[in-house]
Amino acid sequence: MDTTERDLRRLRDDVAALREAVQTEGDARLADWGAAAAAMPGARNLAYYLALRGRDLIALQLRLAFYGLSSLGRSEADVLGALDALLSTLRLLCGETAAYPARRSDDALAAACDQIFGDGDTRTRIMATLPSEAADDPGLVAALIDAGMDCARINCAHDDAAAWRRMAGHVRSAAERLGRPCRVLMDVAGPKLRLEEVRGPEKCRLFAGDRLRLVDQLDKRGKGIAAALNFPRIVGQLQAGAEISFDDGKASGRVLARESDGVEIEITAARAKGLRLKPGKGVNLPAVDLDLSPLTPKDLADLDAVAKLADLVGFSFVQRVEDIALLDRELAARRPDAPRQGLVLKIETPRAIRNLPRLIVAAAARGPAAVMIARGDLAVEVGFVRLSEMQEEILWLCEAAHVPVIWATQVLDQFVHEGVASRPETTDAAMAQRADCVMLNKGSYLPQGVRFLREVLGRMERHQSKKFPRLARLEAWS
Repeated sequence: MDTTERDLRRLRDDVAALREAVQTEGDARLADWGAAAAAMPGARNLAYYLALRGRDLIALQLRLAFYGLSSLGRSEADVLGALDALLSTLRLLCGETAAYPARRSDDALAAACDQIFGDGDTRTRIMATLPSEAADDPGLVAALIDAGMDCARINCAHDDAAAWRRMAGHVRSAAERLGRPCRVLMDVAGPKLRLEEVRGPEKCRLFAGDRLRLVDQLDKRGKGIAAALNFPRIVGQLQAGAEISFDDGKASGRVLARESDGVEIEITAARAKGLRLKPGKGVNLPAVDLDLSPLTPKDLADLDAVAKLADLVGFSFVQRVEDIALLDRELAARRPDAPRQGLVLKIETPRAIRNLPRLIVAAAARGPAAVMIARGDLAVEVGFVRLSEMQEEILWLCEAAHVPVIWATQVLDQFVHEGVASRPETTDAAMAQRADCVMLNKGSYLPQGVRFLREVLGRMERHQSKKFPRLARLEAWS
């Protein structure tokens, strides 16, 4: 027996052992998730994928690549099928008989995308956030759909039920007239931490090295720079050393010490022009698991309209399986005889990331589900250094679960505000093609942004499908 034959047999045995371990560990995880999960193909595949990716496979990949064999780098859609196909090839190379599994396809994920977004003419769909003026400008909504918008997002943090009703009506009318399906997603705001009140000089700006006090209740007659949160009891959870971020990371700081009515914070980093301290600015506490209900009193009131108007419900700051059950009960109470609306889980916190597999399974078990990578809050919560890595891992996890992913926050942000794209954001838009939907935020040039994004996605679709590079003909040198 020569060296190559011995090496191939060792590879065969290692892959066979890996395949057995993946199924054993995956089945154990499925049992922990419950009988409902075991009956869901997406949940089963997700369990096997987590078992596969729970080990370091780099050395095995290099050994496989030496023989021109699959390195399992595109196994998300069908984990056991990929392992079985590889094992069959190795057995044949070792002179044994082997049969290949049935050819896998991406039909499950494609069907899930159609269920969430409707039939589309491209693989990656486009979602656009409707501005307030869309309530009274049906022409703007029609222009967005004509440019390629597949899903209209209504942000319930802004406007009111009457405006949302008009927006949704304009979407339905324009979609029917243009013959293009366009779903309506209504984004429930959730418990977003913000500065409620501020005490300090007019147009106060904070720079690195400055200090402020975060207090339970703000005394406007007091001295020094201070602020209160919209959820005052959170201040009591902060301990010395805790990190804090303001306005989507435009400034950050740390808690120096606790005081009788709050904490003292030192600003450790800020933009050159400083942080404008004013009510409404967002606040993030990356290392603190906030003990807040996922639905605020405002959210509960908003659900009266959401239950009637939305095709999809965006769930902000979802963190636990119990959160999904709570939202489901509230929606069911408002539409008892209607089908369940699609649910979009917005992943914005470290706790949501830790619980993501269970969240996906719970959401998919109740009905159509998708995941939104909410990169604004997520970047601040996990750190900008980790954001790129984290969004990749979420893409892989959701593909394994056969659940669509929405790539969101600041895509073509300069373009939709100024009408001209920057080089970095064009590359970001091209990278977003690996998601199943890309979201644009509102801006003066939003219809043009949708059309530009549609062309970028269409061009990239020739070259990439998820992690699979497509070797389309290169036009520039042919």
